[in-house]
Amino acid sequence: MIRLLPPSKMWRVARYLYQNRRMGAGVYPFYASLKVTDLCGFRCSFCNVWKNPAKDMDTEDVKKALRNLGQSSVVLTSIEGGEPLLRKDIEEILRAAHEQPFYLLFTTSVKNILDFPLDKYSQWIDLFHISIDEGHDNLELFDALPELINYPWILCVQTVVRDCDLEALPEKVRRCATCGAKILIMPAVELDDAEHSYPDPAQFRSEVMELKRTYPNTVLTPRRYLDAINGESGCSAASIIIDSDGGLFYPCRTLIDKPVNLTETSLIEYLESDDAKERRKAMKNCDRNCGWYQYFAIDFFTAPGEVLDSLRPYWADLLGLRSKNPPDKNRYAPLEISRISDQDSAA
Repeated sequence: MIRLLPPSKMWRVARYLYQNRRMGAGVYPFYASLKVTDLCGFRCSFCNVWKNPAKDMDTEDVKKALRNLGQSSVVLTSIEGGEPLLRKDIEEILRAAHEQPFYLLFTTSVKNILDFPLDKYSQWIDLFHISIDEGHDNLELFDALPELINYPWILCVQTVVRDCDLEALPEKVRRCATCGAKILIMPAVELDDAEHSYPDPAQFRSEVMELKRTYPNTVLTPRRYLDAINGESGCSAASIIIDSDGGLFYPCRTLIDKPVNLTETSLIEYLESDDAKERRKAMKNCDRNCGWYQYFAIDFFTAPGEVLDSLRPYWADLLGLRSKNPPDKNRYAPLEISRISDQDSAA
């Protein structure tokens, strides 16, 4: 069963959730993405982070940012990049994050993931996300899932879908369901200075909703997010991103601005400032349907019922009901997904 957070933290989260509900806006975030490095070995066509990387914080500044998040409304923090495993101090960072009163999600995409000391890392990680898709050209990592599922974390595949990748999606979901992993499906969003291969939003929603009906305990992508990219629900600041230099992207990653640095400024104090209020107003007036994916970067965190619905695939894990039997390796066939290169996609 997943560890329990301190009652004081959960009470604080409940108060902030009530405040969001009362104000009808995601003022207080519950999900934070902390990029510990922008450096990466991949050059994904749909990504622009590697083209203009920010300077990395040193170890102590990363710890300052983690403590800041721990003292806030944030209940889930994702350590990611770039590629976080490129940091030589990643073990120290994971240990420091685990000491904070939030759940720790870790995201990686390295092809040699099984070469790392996962038995050691897994003691600090609650949710382990591994990015696998055609853009990363690492589809062979699906074959590693039967081994990765044996660690005490909750395992999830994070896959970015370009317009040319939709046909391969059902097979990816099937592979995850077979071994007991989750899958988070996101479209290749419209980022500046990157190749635009955004799938048709209506077709994307239709495909993902059908997969959610078929695999309700596997597909994590929230229904409300699918509504949002089709213009039926608005963006909010209920999810935040901190760059590798400690700068807080606010109110969202797409708008680029980093008004404060979380190694120096209290997150809660900033969220309650006049500047933050004005930036949230600007978000409401933004007409750019970029489809930027943040798991909770939509307005459903003002509706508790939507929160419960979005967490449905996690209930078995939260209650400790996940099967303890090892996956049957004989059930795994090679992943029959053709590799479509970026050049083929552009053509």
